[in-house]
Amino acid sequence: METAQKLFRPEDIISVYTRAQAIEDGVLVDVSTVAKEAGIKFPVAMTRAVWCDVVEPDEIAKSHGESEQGRLWDVVYMLRVAIKAGVDGDTIRYYLIATKDGRQHKRELKAVCGPGDTMEPVITIMLPDED
Repeated sequence: METAQKLFRPEDIISVYTRAQAIEDGVLVDVSTVAKEAGIKFPVAMTRAVWCDVVEPDEIAKSHGESEQGRLWDVVYMLRVAIKAGVDGDTIRYYLIATKDGRQHKRELKAVCGPGDTMEPVITIMLPDED
C-alpha cells in the first residue's frame, strides 16, 4: 500500500493541484529541455517568479544583448554546477549574477528535488522565500 493511501482516504482529500496543472496554468515553467541539454536528468520547472525576476531581461539588459534563452541557460547551468559540487538533502541553494536596472546583482535561487505527479523525481527552481 502506498504511503499516500495510508495517510488519506479518497473522501479525505478536498482538492488536488498537480504539477502538470501548475505548468499548464503558467504557475510553473517547464524548462526540462534546457536542463537536459545542461546534463540534468530529472524534469525541471521553475516558478513564474523566477522566470519574471531572473530569466526575463529588462529593457536595459536587452539593450546590452541579454536574452531569455541566455539567462535561462545561466539559471539551469549554474544549477548543474551546484549539483556537481555536491548535494546533501533535497534542497540546494545556488547563486548567479543577473543584470537588473543596468547593474549586476548576485541572485540566490533554491532548487528542490521531490516527487512529481506520479512520484517520479522532479526538480523545482524557486526564489529563496518560495515553497
